[in-house]
Amino acid sequence: MKYKVLVSVAVLVIGVGGVTFLMGSDMMRGGTQQENATERAVLDAFTEQEGVQMSDSDLLEAEMEHENDQMEDEHETETENATEDVSSDTQVVLNTEPEGDSMIAANISVDTDDITVDTVLVAGGCFWCVEADLEKLPGVLEVVSGYADGTNENPTYSDYNKNGHREVAEVIFNPMVVTYEEILIYTLKHTDPTDDDGSFGDRGDYYSTALYYENDAEKKIIEDLIAEIDEFGPYDAPLAVDVMQRPTFWPAEDFHQDYYKGTLSKLKYGFYRKASGRDAFIDKYWPTDTSASLSWRTAQTNSSTDTWSNFVKPTDATLQETLNAIQYKVTQKNGTERSFSNEYWDNHEDGIYVDIVSGEPLFSSTHKFDSGTGWPSFTRPIEFSLVTEHDDYVLLKKRTEIRSVIADSHLGHVFNDAPPELGGVRYCMNSASLRFVPLADMENEGYGDFLYLFQ
Repeated sequence: MKYKVLVSVAVLVIGVGGVTFLMGSDMMRGGTQQENATERAVLDAFTEQEGVQMSDSDLLEAEMEHENDQMEDEHETETENATEDVSSDTQVVLNTEPEGDSMIAANISVDTDDITVDTVLVAGGCFWCVEADLEKLPGVLEVVSGYADGTNENPTYSDYNKNGHREVAEVIFNPMVVTYEEILIYTLKHTDPTDDDGSFGDRGDYYSTALYYENDAEKKIIEDLIAEIDEFGPYDAPLAVDVMQRPTFWPAEDFHQDYYKGTLSKLKYGFYRKASGRDAFIDKYWPTDTSASLSWRTAQTNSSTDTWSNFVKPTDATLQETLNAIQYKVTQKNGTERSFSNEYWDNHEDGIYVDIVSGEPLFSSTHKFDSGTGWPSFTRPIEFSLVTEHDDYVLLKKRTEIRSVIADSHLGHVFNDAPPELGGVRYCMNSASLRFVPLADMENEGYGDFLYLFQ
């Protein structure tokens, strides 16, 4: 499937978020006068107004100006209306305007020609909840609620369960940002995959969890994932997930699409979700990590037989001898290199980027895009388990620092300022922290396991 999108988005430094609702139960998908009165009373107790937040996109520029005031004029000139190619197909135009002592992203225009998107079908109980959860996952462009698995065509909400259909969601996503397996992981973490006869307060097989495949490779991914979670996961019972060939998908009525966003429907959605017990279940089994990754994979990566897994960090004196000045400053002293004057900011060759100290794999050219900032920018790491995130208050404002897992090298920061089509997240890395391994050399250098990225 191909999408051609032209987007122009105004990005403000300060924005106010909306209201968050956490609730759930099948009986409340209707609404008697008494129930509505109760809903209004409980709403006052559960409504949260999100705080005002500063955009993080200005922070990296502030750091650079702190290191070298002369860079400001140069950076303004080189980044203003900068247009670069993204994976040879996507152009990102980042217009910047100085305000105070930092550069603020004023407008981001995205001209994406022939962006390749994939779709996957999943079921995790009430499609209102599945849609709401999956649309929060970076890289997911759209989620459509609907029906599948039944015997009749054009099912409706009033008859779908009578003809063998179940509630499902079709996920449209950008594989440059999120993978098929990660969508499956995220789905399983946000439902009860151990319940074979429904989902929370919703009973019946038409509410049970199912994962769908289109080919043998996808089927194996599902089966391996289920086996892995059964072995290492937190649940008290084995997974009871239906693994099925993808059937015809029938979109649900417009009334059900984006139900959690509607002016009135979001109120009922909030109460429905809370009463169902879905969020309480998620908090019990995934209290600190509802992401699209599996935490135990980090430990397995560190104990594997790859050469970098056995890496022992040298002494500081040795690192000063083996690394050049900027590599040492960035990786060991949390420094930042100059924009537009580093090795990889405009590198478009196929390959992967590894830690300059340990050689551990970190990023891929398949996820790289030119943000116009003058630093290597990626939509994601190869695997989220290959990097760690840390709060950084060096500039007196909270940022998220990215470090390598094994060598613990400072790599850069992650910002929430990328275009939505690219997942909304920009991993802004320092070239000095990285070594590029061309695609042609990956097998010989021991990175053959990552050739799948280029297939």
